[in-house]
Amino acid sequence: MTMQDAADHFLAIKGALILAWLVLLFTAERMLPAARSLQRRGWARLSSNAVLWGINSALSVLLVVPVTVWAANHALPWRPLWWAGGLGLTLDLLLLDGLIYGWHRLNHRTALLWRFHSVHHLDRRLDTTTALRFHFGEVALATAARAVAVMVLAIPLVSVLIFETIVLAATIFHHSNLRLPPSLERALSLLVVTPAIHWVHHHRRQRDTDSNYATVLSLWDPVFRSRSPTLRTADLEIGVEGREEQPIIGLLAAPFR
Repeated sequence: MTMQDAADHFLAIKGALILAWLVLLFTAERMLPAARSLQRRGWARLSSNAVLWGINSALSVLLVVPVTVWAANHALPWRPLWWAGGLGLTLDLLLLDGLIYGWHRLNHRTALLWRFHSVHHLDRRLDTTTALRFHFGEVALATAARAVAVMVLAIPLVSVLIFETIVLAATIFHHSNLRLPPSLERALSLLVVTPAIHWVHHHRRQRDTDSNYATVLSLWDPVFRSRSPTLRTADLEIGVEGREEQPIIGLLAAPFR
């Protein structure tokens, strides 16, 4: 079995697991919503998010996976022998999570990257489908950046694929409108990013939008002093300050205007 075949097999399993996780949280957040006012969501919004997800799913097969496999095959051969097995995988996941924190922060600090990333933030409501809502241009740029990291840091393909599965599951979770028991959410937030943390990142106030960049582990924002002191409330206004949501054609064209 070639590396490409192994990647395709893993992606099929990952797809089934992520779809099951999405359906579970999509259902749960409608039964136990944290913010009931955000339950009033029309089909137009859900359709736009679904279209963006469909485009990116196709792009994953046509671009993301082939480029990642190519990068892993051309990685620099510098890794020491001890950086292998379970320890190596753990270090890879920690390293990748730190890198995605930095990339996310760069998307907010660089005008060109923000043009594409802002499509994700324009959603005026927040739920599991927001986790699937990214412009295809952002996906392409992130793929190129990740390919460079994989080659330079010699990250094995298996580490990248496992991390991507964790990232998708975490992203769906912390975008969800699921009401968690406060004690459970506080406990989880000590280790991972929870909805209470990430919802502040989607606050329609730029000071909060430019904070809380972590994706999986919650430690990065306190370490790099980017955690917002704002607490999530049920009436927290979502979106981009000074801008409004657009129909799907407008979202696709937004970065190029």
